[in-house]
Amino acid sequence: MTDPLDKVPSDVPPDGGSGASPRKAPAGSIKAVPVRHYGRWIGAVVVLGLLALLVRAFADAQIQWSVVGDQITNGTFAWGAWETLKITVYSMVIGVVLGAVLAVMRLSPNPVLSAVAWGYIWFFRGTPVLVQILLWFNLSLVFEYLDLGFLYKDEMNQVMTPFVAALLALGLNEAAYMAEICRAGIQSVDAGQTEAAHALGMKGGRTMRRIVLPQAMRVIIPPTGNEFINMLKTSSLAFAIGYGELFLRGREFGSRTLAIMEGYIVISLWYLLLTTVFSIGQYYLERYYARGSSRSLPPTPLQRLRKQLSSFRVHSNVGGVKV
Repeated sequence: MTDPLDKVPSDVPPDGGSGASPRKAPAGSIKAVPVRHYGRWIGAVVVLGLLALLVRAFADAQIQWSVVGDQITNGTFAWGAWETLKITVYSMVIGVVLGAVLAVMRLSPNPVLSAVAWGYIWFFRGTPVLVQILLWFNLSLVFEYLDLGFLYKDEMNQVMTPFVAALLALGLNEAAYMAEICRAGIQSVDAGQTEAAHALGMKGGRTMRRIVLPQAMRVIIPPTGNEFINMLKTSSLAFAIGYGELFLRGREFGSRTLAIMEGYIVISLWYLLLTTVFSIGQYYLERYYARGSSRSLPPTPLQRLRKQLSSFRVHSNVGGVKV
């Protein structure tokens, strides 16, 4: 004889159905439906529409694009780009070296060194770069001769060429910003690292070189790369004293041929090329110094591209359903 309780479905509670929980469907019958984000699509359409209008405006404008194509590889602009790159590299070398020295001085317990470093940073960060360039270039109005005794003596006009004036102004100005960047990087290292090094008998200078600075580089490198890219563009201010960098070459080309807008477009393309190349270099440099601070390094651009392509293939295979 069969037990009557055997006829009761297993999912019905003993109380006869009162307060029963909903019947659970089998896991295989659930269909994932992606959430529709209409706002994102509307925003994307608006942005693409604005970009299309911008491209059409430039395409219909009275711009001789053939001149742009001819001048992009012209020796005049290429030489100006080389001068821009040269003054940028030299100025950054001065800025990084002097900035590191100023950062150590600023953190020194010696009040004289700390005050001098603070005054330097206060002056060069508080005055415009263009004013500093003009001050150096017109230094002969204050000092007629540069007299270093038996080592060197000459008229200041002969010494303070446009290149030298731009190099000193850009390099010394950059040192003020690099001093604060280096100071922030040094202070980011735990003080226990320095105390442990001193307990092992290491001197202050050796501790700074071998213990503190290698760890501070993870903080120093990203803003330093940004400063280098910013210096590429700031160097265009040297046109005011006649230094033949990229911007001055473009202005001279526009004045000579009346292709003013075409010259500015070529200048912009050259600056974009330079900043793009060094931005990629900055990424890999940051990735190198990120070793040891994180379990996995950030992916390279090629790795990101492969991931996006593989993700696109997966979405296409499942019929557009996001899994």
